[in-house]
Amino acid sequence: MKLNQGEVQISVKKQTSGNSGPKRVLGPADAIALIVGIVIGAGIFRTPSLVADSVNSGGMMLLVWLFGGIVSLIGALCYAELTTTFPNTGGDYHFLMRAFGKKTAFLFAWARMSVIQTGSIALLSFIFGDYVSQIYSIGEYSSVIYAGIIVFLLTVINILGVHMGSGAQKVLTTLEVLGILIIIIVGLFFVPGAADVSFSFTPISEVENSLGLAMVFVLLTFGGWNEAAYISAEMRTGRKKMAGALIISILIITAVYLLVNIAFLRGLGVEGMAGSQAVAGDLMDSAFGPMGVTLISIIVAVAAMTSANATIFTGARSNYALGRDFSAFSFLGKWKTEKSGPVNAFIVQGIIALVLVSFGLFSRSGFETMIDYTAPVFWFFLLMVGISLFVLRKKEPHKKRPFRVPLYPVLPLLFCLSSAYLLYSSVVYTGWGALIGIAVLLVGVVILIVNPSVSSKRQESKD
Repeated sequence: MKLNQGEVQISVKKQTSGNSGPKRVLGPADAIALIVGIVIGAGIFRTPSLVADSVNSGGMMLLVWLFGGIVSLIGALCYAELTTTFPNTGGDYHFLMRAFGKKTAFLFAWARMSVIQTGSIALLSFIFGDYVSQIYSIGEYSSVIYAGIIVFLLTVINILGVHMGSGAQKVLTTLEVLGILIIIIVGLFFVPGAADVSFSFTPISEVENSLGLAMVFVLLTFGGWNEAAYISAEMRTGRKKMAGALIISILIITAVYLLVNIAFLRGLGVEGMAGSQAVAGDLMDSAFGPMGVTLISIIVAVAAMTSANATIFTGARSNYALGRDFSAFSFLGKWKTEKSGPVNAFIVQGIIALVLVSFGLFSRSGFETMIDYTAPVFWFFLLMVGISLFVLRKKEPHKKRPFRVPLYPVLPLLFCLSSAYLLYSSVVYTGWGALIGIAVLLVGVVILIVNPSVSSKRQESKD
């Protein structure tokens, strides 16, 4: 699941018009920068407290983050084969369509619109709300109110066609990186060590149930490396270079996450982290007082707003593609004007996201509820993509594969098993939000049952 999602359209408009298509303009360094930038988002300022609360041990907490990097690396190797063999800016949608057909692809598109994408918007909005509330609280539901306001405002801004330029996006991304560097430096060098800092390991038997939940939080924060699937068709230096870009990206991300968590642990201790709703703000408070809280809260709020804006922008285009490709949702596939874009898609997406934000009125933590809501569906489709690697090897054995997963079938099987375990954990160890997410996915199944003729308006490219 991706907290800073630079999501890309389900199917590519360019591929359907004449000979135009994605141009090979990206090098390995570009791919690494994009992947790292997508993954390292606002989530790292919020999920560490949830992980700490789940494992109650400094050593175990860091081990879980390290294991998250290992699982992500195995998954990246599987994606490297899929993206180099079937480069397509449709990404996961393309792999699922190719392996399982249009009905599975429809369910994925439905899930993106109703659960994954809109849940991500709500997640990011709650991070925004949590940190703005540290600057100025407006009551018990302060975070929920701020989250709803930012979803509404950003949706309206996008409908009006007022988008941030690339220069502004670079500035905001720089602020996000600056925030991470500040946390690492302050946590390691500017705060006295917390009283309960310990790198001991809690016995597995004592955290067995919560370990699965901790992994859900960790791998949600690692989510986004699979976005490489969407840029694979644009690599100019050869498809095999994508594998190297994925591996280097995961190593960089893992190192950054470990450093951030070591900084939090040293400055706040396990209990301090576990009890925090805005862990970066609490760390800055212990170092510099209210001024530090205000500084980091502004940085994190801006980072979350930036990610939410990007997710709203691209999510509407995913939904536009759903309406363009599937007749049952044709009302989403209308592009009002060149300036305004897919207005219907923006409106529907905004309404769903606001409904999800309202869940925060009935739960202890809106952010945590959104993790519950999105995680089962996210891991189900990641598992399906893993299975698709086996299916496509069998269906298209003669297809040239510039990169093959090493130790096949062991590593793909490990990826599928880990995804299945996280699917299980996200259902068993989470709250009521998970059941709602599953129910919404099942609505898509009902649509297929009631209308078995649901079909795409155009055939997905087999290139």
